[in-house]
Amino acid sequence: MSPLNAAIIGTGHALPENVLTNDQLEKMVDTSDEWIVTRTGIRQRHIAGPGEYTSLFATAAARRALDMAGVDPAELDMIICATVCPDMMLPATACFIQSALGAKRAAAYDMAAACSGFLYGLTVAEGVIKSGRCRTVLLIGAELLSRYVDYTDRSTCVIFGDGAGAAVIRATEAPKGILAARIRSDGTLADYLYTPGGGTRYPASEETVKKRLHYIKMRGNELFKVAVRNLTQISREALDELKMAPNDIDLFLPHQANQRITEAVTARLGIDPARVYSNIDRIGNTSSASIPIGLDECVRAGRVRPGDTIMMASFGAGVTYGAVIMRW
Repeated sequence: MSPLNAAIIGTGHALPENVLTNDQLEKMVDTSDEWIVTRTGIRQRHIAGPGEYTSLFATAAARRALDMAGVDPAELDMIICATVCPDMMLPATACFIQSALGAKRAAAYDMAAACSGFLYGLTVAEGVIKSGRCRTVLLIGAELLSRYVDYTDRSTCVIFGDGAGAAVIRATEAPKGILAARIRSDGTLADYLYTPGGGTRYPASEETVKKRLHYIKMRGNELFKVAVRNLTQISREALDELKMAPNDIDLFLPHQANQRITEAVTARLGIDPARVYSNIDRIGNTSSASIPIGLDECVRAGRVRPGDTIMMASFGAGVTYGAVIMRW
């Protein structure tokens, strides 16, 4: 019997209907379209409305991925939801998704690795598939970061958007799927991007609300430098593992954090910019959802073809970072 590989066989994504443009933000905070575009590349982002929550978009993205894959929810062995924006502190948001889909036999749990969550989830999916413990895994990256954005802080409120992306990963003996996966973290830099309030260190109280501790805090300049360095390093490690040159990659799909980060990493790696996918101008930074949203857009637009080699790389709070190379 040939060794098992873990291949993505279906993708999907879902975005809130409501769009918040830079022009609208100009009326809310001291900023401008020019300032935002120059520093981030973002022109608009999708924002969830009242009564909408993470599992709604995660479930919608999952249904589209399952439809593309031709997989019935009852076939799922595991559901992983990568999120830092859960519906509730407990139970896991993945359990709400499991219920909505009717995936009664699947194990379901959440993974909190911030923007790197989808790639961390891919390494777990690959592991359980190659071990033979699971045959079909549903992996979702879903975030409603607008719920944690301080709309008086122009350094953060212009960046983040909401959405969900999903992938169905299945065991195959065919020579495709994940070829290399590297994930890493550096907890000494945890205060570069964090939300202090709401956990056991600073439980929700009148005082934490007054101090605005439930909003995202970011040291943007420092984070930018670390992101460029670590994304470049982890991507090179994955390429070196496979003895690949940068332009052996047909599609480079980085986390959509900042267009200047994408351009800097692309230049340092020596990848042809024509092979790099970016949608940050339309969607903003959706954390763990950004890579699966971008992947689904590429698949549905015909930008990914059988046999193509795709490299995905991400960096996020923790700090966490990773790179995955796969053959479609």
